[in-house]
Amino acid sequence: MSGSPWAGEDVEAVRELAAAFFTNEALPREEEFAAQGFPSAEIWQAAGKVGLLCASIPEEYGGGGGTFAHEVAITEAQMRSGAGAMAIAVHAGIVAHYLNAYATEEQKLRWLPRMAAGELIGAIAMTEPGTGSDLQNVATKAVREGDEYVITGAKTFITNGHTAGLVVIVAKTDTSQGAHGVSLLVAEVGDDTPGFQRGRVLKKVGQHSTDTAELFFDGLRVPAENLLGGVEGQGFVQLMLQLPQERLLVAAIGMAMLEAAVDYTVAYTKEREAFGKPLFKLQNTRFELAECATIARVARVFFDDCVVKHLAGGLDATTASMAKYWITDRQTEVIDRCVQLHGGYGYMLEYPIARLFADGRVQRIYGGANEIMKELIARSL
Repeated sequence: MSGSPWAGEDVEAVRELAAAFFTNEALPREEEFAAQGFPSAEIWQAAGKVGLLCASIPEEYGGGGGTFAHEVAITEAQMRSGAGAMAIAVHAGIVAHYLNAYATEEQKLRWLPRMAAGELIGAIAMTEPGTGSDLQNVATKAVREGDEYVITGAKTFITNGHTAGLVVIVAKTDTSQGAHGVSLLVAEVGDDTPGFQRGRVLKKVGQHSTDTAELFFDGLRVPAENLLGGVEGQGFVQLMLQLPQERLLVAAIGMAMLEAAVDYTVAYTKEREAFGKPLFKLQNTRFELAECATIARVARVFFDDCVVKHLAGGLDATTASMAKYWITDRQTEVIDRCVQLHGGYGYMLEYPIARLFADGRVQRIYGGANEIMKELIARSL
């Protein structure tokens, strides 16, 4: 990772800071967070205190004044540590950037410093029980009544949903206009907010410590000024402009998991003995790891090129879709092969490779299912 062309000394310093925080502060509490299904408020605030939230948001809004490279370094450090409870990539890499791009100056000053401090957790409510990647057909409605919008609908699989105090809601302000009727509205919410209800914390195959919940809106009133961009019907375009960064962040998680799996397995097979010698001495083991290491190297070169392009403002949506789909496919392939090389221990959650196996499978689904990524790529051909 240190050889990545986008990772200068300042980025590496942030990576080291993040690695120390996640290893020393967050990882010891991972089981506690997994038992309750979400990370506690104080760990978010601790992350904010050391500068790990909103690293790429301008300093005038309480952020770190860095770039997307700093977000990637934090994401990679977090995934390598095994402390995956806080969905920082969603909170800081996605939600904060919707606000930075489309909110008013007053709103940025009101929301972003609190997000950077970990006092206000952000979520984006896209997916619905009947609508996944087909965002232009969301059923959630926002009806204008005077100086407010009244929001009705339901969302599911919402990362940070249980703890979020700020939710960017994807809703229809005009049900007759398809994609042109989609808008983004920001709601500040609490457990006692009228018209707002949090559903259950969802029990998942993996990522047990990460907050994923259902959200319900039944006449939730939001100030009209909280319409992002100030004009109805801009939501679908706003989503499309921000999704490449979201998909590259998913690829960053996949990249870190892929490399970690190879590292864990090389170390394990050199220590574990079978038939009187280390597993690594067996030709099948060596050939499997040679292939996995090569896949990791190729993926890293592709990923780094995407980050460089994104930093320069030149990453197109098609290439972002390629990165999301291809790297997460390779991630799950390599992790599965590494589980096999661990034998029975690879299925035991006390081993990091088993947690990567369980936590990583959803990578091919969220952020737009990989089949949707292929459809988007095909449309560009």
